[in-house]
Amino acid sequence: MNGLGLLWPYLKPYRGRVVLATLSLLVAAGTVLAFGACLRALIDRGFAQGRPDILNYALASLLAVAVVLAIASGARFYLVSWLGERVVGDLRKDLFAHVVRLGPAWFEIKRSGDVMSRISADAQLIEQVIGSSASVALRNSLMCVGGIVMLVVTNPKLALLALAVVPLTVVPIVLFGRKVRALSREAQARMADMVSEGGETLDAVRTVQAFAQEDRAAQRFGKAAERAFAAAVQRITRRAIMTTLVIFIVFSAVGFLLWMGGHDVLTGRISAGDLTAFVFYAVLVASSGGAISETIGDLQRASGAAERLAELASEPPVLVEPANPASLPKPTQGTVAFDAVSFRYPTRPDSLALDRFDLAVAPGETMAIVGPSGAGKTTVFNLLLRFYDPEAGTIRVDGVDIRELRFAELRRTLAIVPQEPVLFSASVADNIRYGRPDASDSEVRAAADAASATGFIETLPQGFATDLGVRGLRLSGGQRQRLAIARALLCDPAILMLDEATSALDAESELAVQQALDRLMHKRTTLVIAHRLATVQKADRIVVVDGGRVVDVGRHADLVRRGGLYARLAELQFNLPAAAAD
Repeated sequence: MNGLGLLWPYLKPYRGRVVLATLSLLVAAGTVLAFGACLRALIDRGFAQGRPDILNYALASLLAVAVVLAIASGARFYLVSWLGERVVGDLRKDLFAHVVRLGPAWFEIKRSGDVMSRISADAQLIEQVIGSSASVALRNSLMCVGGIVMLVVTNPKLALLALAVVPLTVVPIVLFGRKVRALSREAQARMADMVSEGGETLDAVRTVQAFAQEDRAAQRFGKAAERAFAAAVQRITRRAIMTTLVIFIVFSAVGFLLWMGGHDVLTGRISAGDLTAFVFYAVLVASSGGAISETIGDLQRASGAAERLAELASEPPVLVEPANPASLPKPTQGTVAFDAVSFRYPTRPDSLALDRFDLAVAPGETMAIVGPSGAGKTTVFNLLLRFYDPEAGTIRVDGVDIRELRFAELRRTLAIVPQEPVLFSASVADNIRYGRPDASDSEVRAAADAASATGFIETLPQGFATDLGVRGLRLSGGQRQRLAIARALLCDPAILMLDEATSALDAESELAVQQALDRLMHKRTTLVIAHRLATVQKADRIVVVDGGRVVDVGRHADLVRRGGLYARLAELQFNLPAAAAD
């Protein structure tokens, strides 16, 4: 059970509740063990003396003990269940906040589905241990051992009398069962919402990190976790009430059974001691033994789950921020320089994605990067965003090595419009202001106007307040692209990166998006990965990349005139004969 040591740091902040839960457990277990002895002493004296008033006193005493036991057991259930939900909620929030900061290199190896399975399903097993299995195992171990000892001196012929207690427990289960099941479904629904929120963020982790929104993503997940916790508290409260009633009814029934049997003892038909001890301790041993057998498996499964969670929590970040970060000059000019950069992806260690790559981009310049698939174009963007660090060479922004900058400062200087824009399950306005959560409604509208997006937004059911659903699939490709451009415009970056932003659009959508891009690129350093001729022709310079190296640089007409790789790309990818450059 060593894996369960992960839980102690999360229990420490709630030491008071742990102490109260432990005291409730001890009171409940001790009361149960003392219950039989009290029954035997009181009833034997009453029977021996033949006084009904002592029997009445005995019944009142038993009922008082039953009340104490029921309250202590209900308090124990509520406290340990609360602790289980609270600890697991904290654990999930910490794990998600840790995972969302791990770089894309880590997600190339790990599956986001496995990560969410650990945070949801494995953590649920932990909740069962804290909120049920551990206390149930301890309580029932104490009661089972004590009950076995006491059964040694009882009469086994009285076993059938114990069956009278069982039907009485059905009543509260029937009354509360439906409500508990409904609350359980509600809790599972809130859990599903939490998993959905986390899965969506992890699937879009590059966008989250590109806009430096790790903290905000962690906060949104934390709120979803809190909603799941609140739903679970409602469920365990109802179960606590049901548990209290069941225990009270069971032990009250035992008391009445003994009271009735006591009169039979007075007539000499049965022994009072046998009746008292056997009925009580037989039920106690049977229920305790069954509960212990169930909790052993729960503890073992939870220990394995805790090890998986500990493994996830110990994953080190692939990239770390500098201890003493530098700052970019203000205002940021947008100069970009790659100096002899070499890089291999972790999943392809035998292949250089960039090989001594050199690139210099002046402030306000628009530079297109073209080349065949696998040439290293997207890798340039990944390294500039510092999703990875190069194995050799240096990347600078305004003369500052990006490894000396905080992630947030670097990425707020940049904005990317990807080929497949990522939208979240939120309103149109919230998607546009994703990179600037504090932007006003007027600023959001201005960005949408500049991106040629206001027209279609106003046709949506609630306009800017319309929820886009999962990944914004309710919109067309061109509409999603214009929202991505509006998002980038609102960030007002010094450096803009366009990754084939119009390659998958129809002619009409491409025209609208291209007009928005022209406004976005105005007086801004822009790096463009594009196969579309219109974008390439407007670039100040075109960099031709092949095999991770720069093989040619120039304007469109000059590159076509010189022949070589770009001329072939112009003919094949742009469907433009090389001679048309003349």
